[in-house]
Formats: sequence, C-alpha cells, structure tokens
Amino acid sequence: MRILPVLLLLLVSPLAQAQVYKCVDANGAVTYTNDRNQGRGCKQLAEDQAVSSVPAPARRSSSASQPTPSNFPRVSPDAQRARDDTRREILEKELTTEESALAEASKSLAETEGRYQGAERRLPVVQNRLQPLREKVELHQRNIDALKKELGNLK
Repeated sequence: MRILPVLLLLLVSPLAQAQVYKCVDANGAVTYTNDRNQGRGCKQLAEDQAVSSVPAPARRSSSASQPTPSNFPRVSPDAQRARDDTRREILEKELTTEESALAEASKSLAETEGRYQGAERRLPVVQNRLQPLREKVELHQRNIDALKKELGNLK
C-alpha cells in the first residue's frame, strides 16, 4: 500500500518542471524567473543546470562606503555625554511614569475583576468590560519593556 503513493509521486514530478530564464535589467541586476515576459534581456537556462532559490545578499548602499566629509559637524565627547545623560534622565522619568500608570491600571483591573464571582466572570458582558482594562495593562507593560530596552542600549 505504501508503494502506490510513491509511484504516483514519481509520475507527477515531471509535470512540475518549468523553463527558467536569466534576466538582466538596465541597471545590471540579475533576476531568475519562469516568466520570460517580466523583462527584456532574458535568456533561457539549460534544463540540466541546477537552480538555487536562495536570495542574494543585500547590497550595501553607496553612502555606507563613503567617508565622512571633512566639514561634517563634530560633537565633542563631553557634549555627547551630556546629551546621553539628558536622554537617560528623560527615559527614566518616562519609565517611572509608565510604572505608576501600570500600577494604577492593574489596580483598576483587579478591582473590576473583584466585582464578579465564579461563572459570572466568563459572561461576554463582563469580558467586554474587562477587555479595555486588560489592554491598558498590556500597553503600559509593553511601554515599560521598550523603555527598559532603550535604557539598556545607552552607553
């Protein structure tokens, strides 16, 4: 019984072949396709040639390889340190604000959940009332996580 699916697979596999074309556009970018009409400059590849579906590595932008211009404004290490310190202070204040907002939202959610007992909590009406409170708690938690990550990225 296992031989039948294998034989069917072997019979169907030749139907999965297609002509592959190598196309070069005006910028010299090479694309491989099975649709010759996609662009000009397409040439059919030999059928016995192996074709890989692994994408090419991303090209680097030309600006990344250019040196910094000599007249580019420079920031002194002390000025950069002061900027970083100011940024850290702002992020820490935001973190404190978000933590207190999370505590308030969690308290509100807990109080609202406390009003309902047992099976009553699973009613759609109750779930609809609780959902915005849960979303608010989740939002504050995501904000806290993002702020902590940002603070961790500072030097």
